[in-house]
Amino acid sequence: MTGHNGGDRAPAVSCVFVCHDGTGRVLLARRGAGARDEPGTWDTGAGALEFGETFEAAVTREVREEYSAQPLEITLLGIRNVLRDEPPSHWVAVVFAVRVDPAAVAIGEPHKFDRLGWFSPDALPEPAHSQLRPTLALFSEQMKA
Repeated sequence: MTGHNGGDRAPAVSCVFVCHDGTGRVLLARRGAGARDEPGTWDTGAGALEFGETFEAAVTREVREEYSAQPLEITLLGIRNVLRDEPPSHWVAVVFAVRVDPAAVAIGEPHKFDRLGWFSPDALPEPAHSQLRPTLALFSEQMKA
């Protein structure tokens, strides 16, 4: 995704998704050695919005690719303007909650992720990706509403 690496001057659009089981647990993946950035950290899923694609189509595609699961419900949580110093990057994150069947989840991209786990938002694994807590804050706000 060109906007993430600072190679161009336009921010990329990323569809970020917090997969959950409908009972409050969230699915997180530990980024492997082949991850684009922050290897070894735990994060939600995300992927670039492709030209001509709806948000829902992008989220469905990415959930299938990353977690081998079919979204059961997709809910828009909010939008974040993400500016990161290290590595220098800028992207617009359109954040969704995605309910999935925990029994259907598996690592779909082993070159990017080396572990999956279900966690309570108040008992997160460490180390966390730099964007995990701000993303989960949107999820927690929505779940309380």
